[in-house]
Amino acid sequence: MRIATYNINGINRRLPNLMAWLADAAPDIVCLQELKASQRQFPATAIADAGYAAVWQGESSWNGVAILARGSEPVLTRTNLPGNDDDHQARYIEAAVNGILIASLYAPNGNPQPGPKYAYKLAWADRLTNHASELFDTGLPVVLAGDYNIVPQPRDIYLTTSYRDNALVQPAARAQFEQLLAQGWTDALRALYPDETLYTFWDYMRNRWPRNAGLRLDHLLLSRDLAKALKTGGIDRQVRGQADASDHAPAWIELQL
Repeated sequence: MRIATYNINGINRRLPNLMAWLADAAPDIVCLQELKASQRQFPATAIADAGYAAVWQGESSWNGVAILARGSEPVLTRTNLPGNDDDHQARYIEAAVNGILIASLYAPNGNPQPGPKYAYKLAWADRLTNHASELFDTGLPVVLAGDYNIVPQPRDIYLTTSYRDNALVQPAARAQFEQLLAQGWTDALRALYPDETLYTFWDYMRNRWPRNAGLRLDHLLLSRDLAKALKTGGIDRQVRGQADASDHAPAWIELQL
């Protein structure tokens, strides 16, 4: 089973890119983020024509998350992250697909920091940590996939000082990611490539794609049983180089179930 996560950065604008990648890579499950489309604007017909059933939580102009499944119907289990009933941003969706619980998440960016956006980022991550702990303790096979908006370690970002004050690299945010892993989750791509430089995001600004000035923001975390089934994975870098592409590339893993 191939499971991928892809911050599409506007699903309707990037629909040709998405369709081409789906046809080429043929992932079984896809977690999408940053749809930038309302619930009614989601291109469900085009997705179905490509062979995928979908569940999604849209938000006009911002955020938005979805789960696609090839040849299977996702069973929706959750459309928001628990812990704050007043938070209506479309950043989390959860569904069961072929016996695996899949979460697609789009964590807050948090910039500028310090400030209310950074405080929201940290509070949201605390809620994710609490919910993830409950999921892990069930013993179910779970994948937490998405754009975490966290650069876990210095090696996950190109050599630069320009991000020094950025929310993505702050010690408190990184500590939250470590706290999540400490529950027992496996950072799948880092487990597969412990010593390699891995980037999933290249900003549009300052020629960062051509000079490979990237960051690793997109992660797939696996529960204990699924970590044992992890066989391979990668980042489809070539997708980032296409015309009118998202600033993220799809990251994927394969599980032998």
